[in-house]
Amino acid sequence: MPQRLVVLGGGPIGSELTQTFARLGAQVTQVEMAPRILIREDPEVSALVTQRFQQEGIQVLVNHKAQQFRIEKGEKMLIADHQGQAVRIPFDAVLVAVGRVANTRGYGLEALGIPAARTIETNAYLQTLYPNIYAAGDVAGPYQFTHTAAHQAWYAAVNALFDPLKKFRADYSVIPWATFVDPEVARVGLNEQDAQERKVPYEVSIYGLDDLDRAIADGEAHGFIKVLTVPGKDRILGVTIVGEHAGDLLAEYVLAMRHGIGLNKILGTIHIYPTLAEANKYVAGVWKKAHAPEQLLAWVERFHAWRRH
Repeated sequence: MPQRLVVLGGGPIGSELTQTFARLGAQVTQVEMAPRILIREDPEVSALVTQRFQQEGIQVLVNHKAQQFRIEKGEKMLIADHQGQAVRIPFDAVLVAVGRVANTRGYGLEALGIPAARTIETNAYLQTLYPNIYAAGDVAGPYQFTHTAAHQAWYAAVNALFDPLKKFRADYSVIPWATFVDPEVARVGLNEQDAQERKVPYEVSIYGLDDLDRAIADGEAHGFIKVLTVPGKDRILGVTIVGEHAGDLLAEYVLAMRHGIGLNKILGTIHIYPTLAEANKYVAGVWKKAHAPEQLLAWVERFHAWRRH
């Protein structure tokens, strides 16, 4: 175990390994050239994870671009640029987590002329240039998740068995993912920065897990569930969860989005008390409260006033 470890990269894998090695006893410095770690997530998500890292003694250096490695007076040194200034970071070992490229060499693809740059080129049915040769998983992209590889494998297997009689387009409409740091981060669909970049109108409902009985009892009263919906409707555009077992909690929303289930039906579903899953119902309640039928409630108030008299 290196005493001083530098992790280059603030994405999901870099962040997971940063916290892992810190908890195994290494003195870890995470170096990220972007303004924050987990740049694909909303800013408050990055802030929560960064805060936890710092509490655990991890040094998080954002806006630091690695320039070169040197040995100075027998000591290994990373030279990073930070706002035009050279920053020296001593280390015993370095872990590079700045992305992966599919390994497509050694399979005869070049000899067959099958295009394969960062990934093997496939069509919507996961067929390559030759319709009897399929590719699935990291080598096919566009996602590098084990669960999407399994998802693609089903399409590749079924299409290989039944083409040309019947074949199915791979469906990427609802792809969930999770970053296994503490607090855990899970997401499906759009987050706020995605919606803003794509100019998609949305409403936000947020429920803080510090209010949830099970989270309090477990000593995990932190994080939140954020749900984006179509303005004025309960149709879910995306969900971000930060907290204990976020990836498990997300499954209900993946199902809901895949089958067109809105927040009203989640609110009307019984969730066991006390569980973390109750939070899914409570955030639906936040949405419902914001869309309470004011005219109907005013009529009900008058009706009950009449009954009391």
